[in-house]
Amino acid sequence: MTVLQSLSGYYDRMAARGEAEPLGFSREKFGWCVVLSADGAPVDVVDLHDQTGKKPVARLLDVPAGVKRTVAVLPNLFWDKTAYALGRTAGSGKRTLEEHSAFRAANLAAVSGSDDPGLAAYRRFLETWSPERFDASPFEVAMLDANILFRLDGDRGFLHERPAALVVVNARAGGGSDATTCLVTGVMLPTARLHRSIKGVEGAQTAGAALVSFNLDAFTSYGRTQGANAPVSEAAAFRYAAALNRLLDRGSVNRLRIGDMTVAFWADAGGGEGPAAAAESLFAEIFTPPPPTDAQEARVLSDALAKLAVGRPVSDLRADVDPATRLNVLGLSPNAARLSVRLWLSEGIGTLAARLARHYDDLRVEPLPWRAEPAVRWLLVRTVAAFGKFENVPPMLAGEVTRSVLTGAPYPQSLLAAAIIRLRAGDDPGTGWHAAVIKACLNRRARARHHPQPPPPKEIVPVSLEREHPHSAYQLGRLFAVYEVAQRAALGRGVNSTIRDKYFGAAAASPASVFPLLIGNAQNHLARVRKDRPGWAVLIEREIDEIVGHLPPAFERSLRLEDQGRFAIGYYHQRATKIGGKLAVDEIAAAATNDEGDTFHD
Repeated sequence: MTVLQSLSGYYDRMAARGEAEPLGFSREKFGWCVVLSADGAPVDVVDLHDQTGKKPVARLLDVPAGVKRTVAVLPNLFWDKTAYALGRTAGSGKRTLEEHSAFRAANLAAVSGSDDPGLAAYRRFLETWSPERFDASPFEVAMLDANILFRLDGDRGFLHERPAALVVVNARAGGGSDATTCLVTGVMLPTARLHRSIKGVEGAQTAGAALVSFNLDAFTSYGRTQGANAPVSEAAAFRYAAALNRLLDRGSVNRLRIGDMTVAFWADAGGGEGPAAAAESLFAEIFTPPPPTDAQEARVLSDALAKLAVGRPVSDLRADVDPATRLNVLGLSPNAARLSVRLWLSEGIGTLAARLARHYDDLRVEPLPWRAEPAVRWLLVRTVAAFGKFENVPPMLAGEVTRSVLTGAPYPQSLLAAAIIRLRAGDDPGTGWHAAVIKACLNRRARARHHPQPPPPKEIVPVSLEREHPHSAYQLGRLFAVYEVAQRAALGRGVNSTIRDKYFGAAAASPASVFPLLIGNAQNHLARVRKDRPGWAVLIEREIDEIVGHLPPAFERSLRLEDQGRFAIGYYHQRATKIGGKLAVDEIAAAATNDEGDTFHD
């Protein structure tokens, strides 16, 4: 099923819930309504803003579908921004007179001959209105350049909602273009020349951007112009745009932001509204788990993901979810006045849930760096963003990682590179976030390379400390962590710059150049530890001997990017493990700083 076909189907779900705007209408933001008397005089202005939050927010209302403006002056019917509707703007207003004249002419033509009281009042308003009238009460400067609509004094509904106005709107929505076979429905219907703009995509133009458009000769074929190059009926074009705009509303629970990509997701309602809504809820819960309020909440989600990772069906976890319900995921990015489709996936919710669970399982390291499984955007912030800021996440990377998570494909090589670069730049390798990402990249790549056979043990990075792990880079990371323990034991917390601060990146990239220096420093530190705390020295030296027994005779001159990742994981595993079951880095630093004496004995 194509993107447009699936969105057209979601429109049916909206209609069944009573949430879909009818054909010929669109949802627009409004803050003001001009109230007209029976003779067409403006008698009041009603503030439509939602005042419940900290700031007034314009309301979304269904109005006759807005025109698609590029350069030409095109007015809307029964509503518009003040430059068109009232002939006033806060800007320079170079085209304001032309815009207001076009609005007046188009709306007068639409309501001419109507004897409906509301439309008659509107006609008299258009005939008598002067833009200078805006300077008097009840109008105010805050209205300028905002969308406004109209209401007849004494009515509760707006002017465009009157039955006589609906006749005019429906007549305009009927379309007049030639009929062709619609690519969405397969039926001969009038073709949409221009498709409605899509709003709500981060970084795109505020007026909206086009998902389907042809405006240059290079985009066309066989002499066709604009929408005729991909014939979609006016009805289908309206349905998919109405559905996508609703999914991308700011308050929509079906909308996600990941890097420069805005993601909309929805389920097909073949099995009914209940299973579809349950599938969407489950996807949102797993893909963007909320920060846990307590340990129990985190444990419930982790247990559910663990069951999915070993093949348990989603119906075992949530009885209201049908594993066969198809979930659609659409990722969009801005591209000037258009939208780029970065991701399109249509899979059963059971398959997607299992892939998400596998993603979190691939990230698992011990000890866990988090209380609850992190959303993709938060994971990237902690591992690849400078200064831990969302805006510093490489935009293209976020989209590629999301694709890997949802498809089960290997993570992009750029994710591994970015995580290691951040470690070289000074990020703390002891947090575990980088180790988790690196482990996931290496293991998923190894499985893909050796599929369908399992990869050899040397290529699989363990979840927790594995003393017998055969890869030398992993053992070098362990050795570096033990040298840090020796330094902490000798100097306590009073170290301005630890060996991790000075040498971590260089040691991971060029062991042969750095480790001889580290060995010399470690011997000096151990000499002091033997003097002050001999029991600690015995445990540290025993750990060093065990690690060195797994290393080749000579240090490698340089390590590949993947091996630098193994180095970081070995460091994290060793640093989080108590040497001899007694010594940990932070405990040693605290004890040495407090001069607690030798409390551990062999």
